[in-house]
Amino acid sequence: MAERYSSFAPGGTGWLLQRITAAFLVVVLAFHFFLLHFVNHAAEIEFAGTQARMENVGYFLTMVSFLIAGTFHGVNGVYNALINQGLDGTQKKVVLAVLVIASLALIAQGTYVATTMAGWT
Repeated sequence: MAERYSSFAPGGTGWLLQRITAAFLVVVLAFHFFLLHFVNHAAEIEFAGTQARMENVGYFLTMVSFLIAGTFHGVNGVYNALINQGLDGTQKKVVLAVLVIASLALIAQGTYVATTMAGWT
């Protein structure tokens, strides 16, 4: 039987944040699905309605939190999968730097779009 290896140390910060963001994403995705399929039917969704929802501070903060949690969860998962495949040394540092820069750019762009849609720019 092959030995199971995970770069996530149980009880470590990365391990804990991965699980917290997973739970948060499930809850917010359920909210998002309910809102866009039962409250506002998908065929009725228009840009003006999306702008109106983004003007609501609670909705705005929920969506930006969803963006941040999703970005962290995905990138942290990819990074740890690469470590599990044997990434180490200089390659590990370079990949980490690229992923952090890409994550920050994604969060900055998403937040900019959200603030623009909310009319706050």
